[in-house]
Amino acid sequence: MPLVVRPSPIHAVGVYTTTPIRKGARVVEYAGPRITPQEADRLYDGAGRTYLYGLEDGKTVIDGEGLGAYLNHSCDPNCEADEIQGRVWLFALRDIAAGEELVWDYNLYDDEAPAPCHCGSRKCRGTMYSREWMAEMRRREARKKKLEVGQDRESKTGGTTSSPGDSDGIGRSA
Repeated sequence: MPLVVRPSPIHAVGVYTTTPIRKGARVVEYAGPRITPQEADRLYDGAGRTYLYGLEDGKTVIDGEGLGAYLNHSCDPNCEADEIQGRVWLFALRDIAAGEELVWDYNLYDDEAPAPCHCGSRKCRGTMYSREWMAEMRRREARKKKLEVGQDRESKTGGTTSSPGDSDGIGRSA
């Protein structure tokens, strides 16, 4: 299936199809050298942009190159990634018309750096992080605030957190 790279309103360049693609069709492989997560961290520490894809084994990362690496993120994707026998393929989620940009939901995770989304979809969640990761980040932030409130209370009470009826000031009755 003929695919082309050209300017994209989402981000820099994107991949477009020049012919219709049927729902369920295998569109393109997300290919590139296989490296370890540690090597990816070392190579791309502080990089503003990467094309990394973590495989399900948790031990391997694809350092993306080729057409697959140029598909942009969208919160309303027309493709999805599927790992099959250690290879990552992008499949059409629906029929895709000739001329359409091919996009998939990156569902980023395991980072706290901003990853704003610019897909422009009505379904845009404002970030390229997955809903699950965003929920995890909200839980972490709530726990952090709860700890800060507890530490603030301790500093105001001189380090004790006594309750009514406590006789020794540390939560136990004497």
